[in-house]
Amino acid sequence: MIVGAGFAGYHAARGLQKHAPDAEIVLINPTDYFLYVPLLPEVAAGILEPRRICVSLPDRLPKVKLLLGTATHIDIDGHRVEWADPEGRLNVTDFDRLVLAAGSVNKLLPIPGVAEYAHGFRSISEALFLRDHITRQLELAAVTSDRDERDARCTFVVVGAGYTGTEVVAQGQLLTKRLVRQLPALRNQPMRWLVADLADRLLPGLSPRMSKTAERVLRKRGVEVRLGQSVDNAGPECLRLTTGEEITTRSLIWCVGVRPDPLVDALSLPTDHGRLQVHETLVVRGRSHVFAVGDCAAVPDVTRPGSITGMTAQHAQRQGKLAARNVVASLRGEDLQPYKHHDLGFLVDLGGFQAAANPLHVPLSGPAAKTVTRGYHLYSLPGNRTRTSTDWAINTIMPPRAVQLGLVDASRVRLECTSPSIESQSLSDAAG
Repeated sequence: MIVGAGFAGYHAARGLQKHAPDAEIVLINPTDYFLYVPLLPEVAAGILEPRRICVSLPDRLPKVKLLLGTATHIDIDGHRVEWADPEGRLNVTDFDRLVLAAGSVNKLLPIPGVAEYAHGFRSISEALFLRDHITRQLELAAVTSDRDERDARCTFVVVGAGYTGTEVVAQGQLLTKRLVRQLPALRNQPMRWLVADLADRLLPGLSPRMSKTAERVLRKRGVEVRLGQSVDNAGPECLRLTTGEEITTRSLIWCVGVRPDPLVDALSLPTDHGRLQVHETLVVRGRSHVFAVGDCAAVPDVTRPGSITGMTAQHAQRQGKLAARNVVASLRGEDLQPYKHHDLGFLVDLGGFQAAANPLHVPLSGPAAKTVTRGYHLYSLPGNRTRTSTDWAINTIMPPRAVQLGLVDASRVRLECTSPSIESQSLSDAAG
């Protein structure tokens, strides 16, 4: 049984389907698709249609039994998982081997107003809502006669300057630039984008050179990069930074980070920074029949003794593949292999023809980095590659026109941190 179909869970299922064709493989996931998270900002910007990055699980995993639902309780010693289907009905399923790939949830800080007024960015629903929200703010700004209201609706604040925040602000700024061309009333109206983070540079987990490239591109586009500061208080029409500065805005986008799924805490097993402690073979300590991978697992990083692997898709994907092989080995009584992976480099898409990348630790920027970035994503995307590349080609020649689809109501995308995003495993850190 596999719990979760993010990067780790999906690749574990693919591996078991290949290496254990006679086994009964069960996958519990709230949706019938795998979400390729790194391209989520392009969905929010209208570059890609949402179905392009949603890969059908029944289609790609024909030998896997998909249980649509969410795991609510795991009895490790009793070898059973309790789960609820989309209609709220409770079910119980037994297992011989368990692969925990439950992913992560929003990491909220105790900041007044954030939970009520900020928009998250972890799922297809949130990406579609954000695209509609940005479009709506500019269309409302175009018809108001109140200058203060217009300025507020044309101001967008992103909190968090990691992968997600950097890519969201980069794509968002270009989206508003395109929208202005559709709205003559806003031709002379400044579009204000601001990204704030307590870190001392953008992309703090990456090389300083990539950080400088990203900051240079964003500042050239007019984005305000506020380092060493964050949000102190948020309201429906205004927020206050930790510096005391107040900013009137209707758009606060929360990209601060994630933490392991609360399902991990409920297991009452040893954890490291909230992640399940596992051996180098991905086996949970003290439970030889349970494997944990991805964001919910504290996998020892043998390339950096004393540390654990990062919460990135680069690790999650490879851990999922190894978990499949080790599950099969455990059933056959064979030796289990340890997890070892050296980072192959990182990619950050900055929209347009811009990107920052260091494949195999070779620093790249501009169109060259963009080419490598898109090539990597096409290679890593499990399906829909032709449709995705076609969208890119068409939008290069004819930039997309934005309209409000109205498919996602604000009540459906409230920022919360008590349950996993149904589509997410390792967020845009997946770009690694």
